[in-house]
Amino acid sequence: MGLVEIEETPKWKKALGYIGPGFLVSVAYLDPGNLETDLQAGADHKYQLLWIVLAGLVFALIIQSRSANLGVATGKHLSEHCKTEYPNPINYCLWILAEIAVVAAEIPQVIGTAFAFNILFNVPIWSGVLLAGLNTLLLLGIQRYGIRKLEVAIGVLVLVVGGCFCSVMANAKPNVEEIMKGMFIPKLSNSSATRDAIALLGALIMPHNLFLHSALVISRKISRSADGIRSASKYFLLESALALFIAFLINVAVISVSGSVCSNPNISTENKNHCQNITLNSAAFLLKNALGNWSSKLYAVSLLASGQSSTVTGTYAGQYIMQGFLEFKMKLWLRNLLTRCIVMAPSLIACIIGGPSGASKLIIIASMILSFELPFALVPLLKFTSSEAKMGQHKNSRMVTLILWTLGFGSIGINMYFLGSSLLGWLTSNRMSKAASISAAMLILPVIILYITMLLYLTFKPETPTANPLECILNSGGSSEGDSTRGRRENNDTQRDSEIQLEDI
Repeated sequence: MGLVEIEETPKWKKALGYIGPGFLVSVAYLDPGNLETDLQAGADHKYQLLWIVLAGLVFALIIQSRSANLGVATGKHLSEHCKTEYPNPINYCLWILAEIAVVAAEIPQVIGTAFAFNILFNVPIWSGVLLAGLNTLLLLGIQRYGIRKLEVAIGVLVLVVGGCFCSVMANAKPNVEEIMKGMFIPKLSNSSATRDAIALLGALIMPHNLFLHSALVISRKISRSADGIRSASKYFLLESALALFIAFLINVAVISVSGSVCSNPNISTENKNHCQNITLNSAAFLLKNALGNWSSKLYAVSLLASGQSSTVTGTYAGQYIMQGFLEFKMKLWLRNLLTRCIVMAPSLIACIIGGPSGASKLIIIASMILSFELPFALVPLLKFTSSEAKMGQHKNSRMVTLILWTLGFGSIGINMYFLGSSLLGWLTSNRMSKAASISAAMLILPVIILYITMLLYLTFKPETPTANPLECILNSGGSSEGDSTRGRRENNDTQRDSEIQLEDI
């Protein structure tokens, strides 16, 4: 796939040229794991936590825009910068953690797709897991016709998810006034609401998304002047805002559906039981009983579209991660097949042994892994985008840097609280003997110490000096004739490298 040419005039064609990367990234905010968290939040607290979703997606927009800026300003994506910045042992650790994050993100997608096949065609869940690994290859085949065709396909799937849930919401008839209050009036009525709010925030930002967004924006052929980079960054910000706004509306629709159904005073005992512990599978029975069979079918279609779109972007993220950290490229279909084989093993075991309940527990474990992984992508991103040596005049301002680090560590803290409370609940559960709890705690303690040590290293490590002293000037868009010539030569080389990388993919 070659680079996408940006037409400078008319303005609407120029804007359309930038649309695509944000929509590929936005599907991570609509994956089956997020849908399950939304459904449970609505069932437990009606519309009370909508403001959490709004705040979370605003924060996600800020972080994703930094990822896009890194790719636009430097011509390199996040994993490539990590490769340059950190010594090999740290790089290998970051690569392994990033790959684990991709696998953890794939688990809800595979299981969600399997549930969708089960609801639509009565396919056994374990068979649906196998089918989920094969049908994605068909969608990946679209990329042979160019990145724009794939972006359109993913955009259509996002709209399918939104259309299905909006149709179900219209039939559920939620209270619009209460939705608006929940969206703009912050409220946490009890500890359960706090726990679900943390789970909602933890499910929003995916580590692999930060690697992905910085790579996808390189697919646009832009002017490498300072004004060209600023213009591209502005357009990518607007495009990401549009994509995440659509994702926000879909999340609102999902929460509103379960909130409306589960708060109905005439709800049956069976549906009330479903509301207490909603899974991707039980949500279909809830909607079928409350709103009719067609609503469960629409839900299944949206689940299928969500799972398929999410897994394609996960495959791309994995490819860029491998390419950046190891300088190793693999065909997309082979990369997808390899990742799916790894994901299918635990998914099949969970489905065969535990059934739908076991599959749902596996989704929770995957969410915990993603919470654990987030800092190892977020901290390098914040450091690199605040670096003058890497970003030149396009680096974050001091105020933006302060805000980003505050929000970043706030997000990390929330994820760590979610992870820690989940582990503590597991260790203190009645299912484990005291001796087993102590043994498990002793095994976990070294991991926690290593985790904190590596996080501190990434945060406070002095920046590696730039190999080429002209790089900062070039990134800043030097004004002298000699600098401009060298800048154009280097930027042409970067552009050719990007074309080669896209062709290999």
